[in-house]
Amino acid sequence: MIEIIGWIGAILFCLCGAPQAYSSYKQGHSRGLSHAFIWMWFLGEVLTLVYVLAKHGLDLPLVLNYLLNLLFLGIIIKYKYKERVNYEASN
Repeated sequence: MIEIIGWIGAILFCLCGAPQAYSSYKQGHSRGLSHAFIWMWFLGEVLTLVYVLAKHGLDLPLVLNYLLNLLFLGIIIKYKYKERVNYEASN
């Protein structure tokens, strides 16, 4: 039972970044997010992933959480620093 709880929690937690990543992709920018927030989130994910791997090995619910968050952050960061040109004009 505790394994199921761990998986549900990890899946819900790792999907938290999905709406913002989708919004950044759809709008072609991540203007509303501060640089500090994005980089603190990114560094927190990387450092915690290193800790989990070193301390617990391949704990799949946790590793999945951090890897998916890093994927979503990659999308957000991309549109923070490289906005889609003329996105509004093309719609």
